[in-house]
Amino acid sequence: MPDKHLSTQFDTELNGVSSRVMAMGGLVESQIGQAIYALSHLSLETVTQVLDIEQRVNAMEVEIDRDLSNIIGRRQPTARDLRLLMAISKATANLERAGDEATKIARMVKSIIESGAGRGLPSSDLRVAAQLASGLLRKALDGFARLDMNVAVTILKEDDLIDQEFDGFMRKLVTYMMEDPRTISPSLDLLFLAKAIERIGDHAKNIAELIIYIVKGTDVRHTSMEDIETAVQA
Repeated sequence: MPDKHLSTQFDTELNGVSSRVMAMGGLVESQIGQAIYALSHLSLETVTQVLDIEQRVNAMEVEIDRDLSNIIGRRQPTARDLRLLMAISKATANLERAGDEATKIARMVKSIIESGAGRGLPSSDLRVAAQLASGLLRKALDGFARLDMNVAVTILKEDDLIDQEFDGFMRKLVTYMMEDPRTISPSLDLLFLAKAIERIGDHAKNIAELIIYIVKGTDVRHTSMEDIETAVQA
């Protein structure tokens, strides 16, 4: 039997998927926040909580992808609707990968705790970058929910701040390692942590680029900031 009120049903299904994406985003935000707490307080208990959340995030990604495939198969959307569904799938993948980075942080924190070598190193310096990355992801989710291109442009600009924090932290770690070779191993652990935080910011940036793709139909990946602003204003 053919479906009635196709556009209304499509909107209902789309809203349902979008709500689950936002819920998944909230879960990943929580995971990142707990990973940062585990790092700041060297808490094994919080590490365990982060690892538990990973399974829920992975399950949500699979469920959302399945629902998107069902919608595309039944509705055969075209143009902007198909673009939106593709962007939702990519945003979900970026959220899952951001959660993976939080999991990496938690596992590295566990390694640092068990080695007993982390307390003399500047792990607290990572907090600024971690908070920036977490805030950027939160802003990206808010912009995605409202398809706000101004928010997207702001995120793309702010991602540079995380890169600057990473570069500064890396220089500090090099100084530690040069002054005391015994810090080389734990310093490398912290370097991997910093890289994981930087990648969370990258995933927020990817979601911001998807906002512009949905609204304008323009792929702004690997595009200069000047060209992006021109595309948004067009």
